[in-house]
Parts: sequence; C-alpha cells; structure tokens
Amino acid sequence: MSPILSAYSASISELKRNPSKLIERAGGESVAILNHNKPTAYLIPAETFEWISNLIEDQELREIIEQREEEKAQAKEVSLDEL
Repeated sequence: MSPILSAYSASISELKRNPSKLIERAGGESVAILNHNKPTAYLIPAETFEWISNLIEDQELREIIEQREEEKAQAKEVSLDEL
C-alpha cells in the first residue's frame, strides 16, 4: 500500500462535491486525493506549487552551470589575435 504523504486526505467524490471547502479545510496544507483508499493525486496550494517549481528550475540551472564549468576547464584559452 502506498503511504499517504499528507495530514489531510479526501476521496475523489469529496473533491468533486466541493473543492473549495476541501481547500479551505486543509488550511494551506496539501491534501491527498484517494481512490479506493490509495493516493492518486495531491492537491497543493498555488504558492507551494510555485515554490516547488522554482526549486526545480534552480536545480536545472545549477546542473547547467556545473556542466559549463567542466567544459570551461577543458577549453583552451586563445587571444583575439590568434583567431
């Protein structure tokens, strides 16, 4: 059985019935959406999604920087006159 990674949970039926009430009841926390008592989705506040998206973007940029630093270490320095 999959662990439920949220303090709040609701069935898909509850979500369909009144999504606004569900979000309000969670008070800014994530809500595990369950189907047959198994988590099928997580409902998270927009601010949390934006924060996670920024973290992922930062990590992707960090990887690009590290890759380019490795490439720079292998590069040969030349002057404009040599070109």
